[in-house]
Amino acid sequence: MNSSTLDITYRTSMSDPRMEIPARAPAATSADDTILPFKVEALDLRGRVVRFGPAIDAILSRHSYPAPVAKLLGEGIVLTVLLGSTLKFEGRFILQTQSDGPVRMLVIDYTTPGKVRGCARFDSARVATAIAAGAADAGALLGRGHLAMTIDQGPDTARYQGIVALEGKGLEHAAHEYFLRSEQIPTRVRLAVAEELRAGAGGARHHWRAGGLLLQFLPQSPERVQRADLDPGDVPEGIELPTAPEDDAWVEGRARVASVEDVELLDPDTSAERLLYRLFNERGVRVFRSRDLEAQCSCSRERVERMLRSFPQDDRDHMVENGKITVTCEFCNSTYVFEPMDVAGPAS
Repeated sequence: MNSSTLDITYRTSMSDPRMEIPARAPAATSADDTILPFKVEALDLRGRVVRFGPAIDAILSRHSYPAPVAKLLGEGIVLTVLLGSTLKFEGRFILQTQSDGPVRMLVIDYTTPGKVRGCARFDSARVATAIAAGAADAGALLGRGHLAMTIDQGPDTARYQGIVALEGKGLEHAAHEYFLRSEQIPTRVRLAVAEELRAGAGGARHHWRAGGLLLQFLPQSPERVQRADLDPGDVPEGIELPTAPEDDAWVEGRARVASVEDVELLDPDTSAERLLYRLFNERGVRVFRSRDLEAQCSCSRERVERMLRSFPQDDRDHMVENGKITVTCEFCNSTYVFEPMDVAGPAS
């Protein structure tokens, strides 16, 4: 392959999965709210690049989150999309944290083929204290607890769930630990979230942007993925655990991803294709048709009504305030108001 071009394969249909477009230069600009899959065959690497613009801004701007909380939730949304977009079937990928930090819970829901929503629960006073102390990084906000990742294929199927500990570090570290201990797939994740100041008709306004990259080493030969035994936690002091040599291809891929800067994941003038070209043009990189992302909540007046009707009448009576029952969606902040008589009786 000519090193001055980017090899591109668009898989356009199941009937002709090998239809190809000739090699071309990487796109100068990148569309926001997209997932771009890629692979580097020479190194047995696969991955995805996610670019978020209006969709992430819509999710984070619906609540009055302090900036560090919004940034943390944005990182969770990017991670959820990077992982959830691997699903080959209709379903949901749910990422949820529960911890003892100022941000006690994140819940993010990705529904195939590209709908995402998310929300955060946090202690305002503790977050303010952390900000004042200069200790509002992701690890400090999360604290210690666990991160659960759930795959839901529908009501008639069993859920798959993976859990990894949160140890006072960020979501990138938690993702690496999960793949190391559970999936045993060499994986690296990069997440970036930031605000940009953009001029508009009503004056300058802050907008959120986000981006992420996931890289995995998936060789044909399983023996190329050698791993040392995990630390059992009770090794006597001074005793070193044996190490296993890492495959040169993975060492190279991991080093290249480590060079990615936040601005490369966020800047709309640096396309995802240009980023991949910078990282892997010497080895040859192939990208596939991108998929769109959108911020969309699954709540509706009808769903909320069914939910209220499922409660015992005594519970519904205790929900009445000023003669009304008011329900606010934690994800999109939409408010639904009902007359008590409108939700009386069992759900149909």
